[in-house]
Amino acid sequence: MPANTEPEPADGTGRLRAAGRARQVLALLGFFALSFAAWAMASIPIILHSAGWFADSVKAPWMPPGWMFRSVWLMLYAGVAVAAWLVWRKNALTGAALAAYVVQLVLNAGWPVTFFGLYPVLGTAALWAAFIVISGLAISLVFLILRFGPVSAGAGLLLLPYFSWVVFSASLNLYSALHN
Repeated sequence: MPANTEPEPADGTGRLRAAGRARQVLALLGFFALSFAAWAMASIPIILHSAGWFADSVKAPWMPPGWMFRSVWLMLYAGVAVAAWLVWRKNALTGAALAAYVVQLVLNAGWPVTFFGLYPVLGTAALWAAFIVISGLAISLVFLILRFGPVSAGAGLLLLPYFSWVVFSASLNLYSALHN
């Protein structure tokens, strides 16, 4: 591959473009790190309790296998990272959009703590509390989609599978609350 022999423009725009690209890559990596940190924190109560009380609980007939949850959530968190990055690139991850982004991360990480972690202590009440948390997550996602979509259609579209999966997960949560 031949080396780039073109001289850099005298005005320094080449360096500015390279610095801008580096900033974009670092920001995207930061959003991935934040999403995967939330994913890892959310995974702890699931790992600790999925072989315990949850293994013996009554589950919805439409419950997919456990491996599917890990795979899907990992992809959804990646989509959230890219969506946030797309909005950030347009300098629009501020105010209500930033608050909604943070709220959905907190609620998403908090749901497994409530559902899996609190059940041994609170019993069925934990499942109902978890249903409230996941319902709040769904509401925050609607708000986030409405904030991200007008800024970046791609960002809004990336959140739609996440919202769909949260609604699906809420149905599983509700079934568990009603039958355990």
